Amino acid sequence: MWKNYTDGIIILHQGKVVYERYFSELNETDVHAVMSLTKSFTGTLAAALVAEGVIDEHKLVAEYVPELKNSGFGDATVRQVMDITTALEYSENYADPNAEVWSFSAAGSPLPKSEDYDGPIGYYEYLETVKKNGQHGEAFGYHTINADALGWIMAKATGKSVDELLSDKIWSRLGVEQDSYYQVDGLGTPFAGGGFNAGLRDLARFGEMIRNKGEWQGKQIIPQAAVEDIEKGGSQEAFAKSDHTELKGWSYRNMWWLCPTGKTENEHGAFSARGVHGQAIYIDPKAEMVIVRLASHPVAANAANDAYSLPAYQAVAEYLMEKN
Repeated sequence: MWKNYTDGIIILHQGKVVYERYFSELNETDVHAVMSLTKSFTGTLAAALVAEGVIDEHKLVAEYVPELKNSGFGDATVRQVMDITTALEYSENYADPNAEVWSFSAAGSPLPKSEDYDGPIGYYEYLETVKKNGQHGEAFGYHTINADALGWIMAKATGKSVDELLSDKIWSRLGVEQDSYYQVDGLGTPFAGGGFNAGLRDLARFGEMIRNKGEWQGKQIIPQAAVEDIEKGGSQEAFAKSDHTELKGWSYRNMWWLCPTGKTENEHGAFSARGVHGQAIYIDPKAEMVIVRLASHPVAANAANDAYSLPAYQAVAEYLMEKN
């Protein structure tokens, strides 16, 4: 697994483990940083709260978080944040030392600030400084700060932080093997866009729960409607306007990535959570399959893996269907 720097991979078929391997330093008792897989946990929680009527996806962000009224988020809808179709002045190009992602990271670092630091303190204070750039709802623009804005919205609506919500609504009900944890800023605010850390098998439990439309071992963990809303996908037109030109026909809904469908594409309705350096939860409903991969690819872009990982996932799905 050195080509794609895989640290661990597990495959479930019809709820049973059919393959599980560990490489490098990872073993079955370790937790691993999942990077932007975190967003899909955040989006799933939000979809559940929408299905439960706790959050109104049509309301403006400022109605839940008045502190964001004068920011670029203020006149965006909650739905636009959930699907990351907000128009914000923000670059997430890790190769650019001047990209806004580095200012966001500096604000969110839990380490002591230098004496000459005069920027925002914490994730939320940074969000208040974000400016608008364009019209909300027109295009998908992958900006991690949307997940943290969504975390703030949920915290305001429920009185609980993202880590508390995930623990109460999902994690504590899955029979997980290990504790998980979030990276936090200096104020203790969890990083809802990329700070989750968990074990391979527990991530597979979560994926299997999603595959079964929110049900786990006979109990409905989250509303079925929340998972069905993920599965229906987002706007392909908005996605096509993004810089993800290599993912033709894809869409994005509730912070999940939806594979394209059609005669020449994935006919299985597959969707996935994705994180840089090779993290993935890939769910194929038709094949009744869940794949979780944890990795440490040196390139901070999914494009470094997709050319061979996505066809491999599809090939495994087809093999399992034929075998069955």
